[in-house]
Amino acid sequence: MSLRDSIELIQAVKPEAGFKAIETEIMAERASSMGAADAKVKATLAALAAATEADRPVALAASRNAVWAYFVQRELCGFRRHADVIRDLGIPDAVLLGLGVMRR
Repeated sequence: MSLRDSIELIQAVKPEAGFKAIETEIMAERASSMGAADAKVKATLAALAAATEADRPVALAASRNAVWAYFVQRELCGFRRHADVIRDLGIPDAVLLGLGVMRR
């Protein structure tokens, strides 16, 4: 195979199309994992709100873990500010203080 044949083969394969397909798949996976993390936060916050006084420490720990994981996932996707999410999801101060986050 000559150099010219190799170049023609590379042009025919179009590696940029393969990169675009992988990039699209990565974006879809990010969106899916963000949705799953969001759902887990909502579920743990609902459980915290419904928890009895005896169950509150466990529910609080679960909420803190879920919120922390969600914040990490958001930051990995490039979202650095969480104020809107904190407000929209109604994340209580008790959860945030356990993460070392304070409201401004």
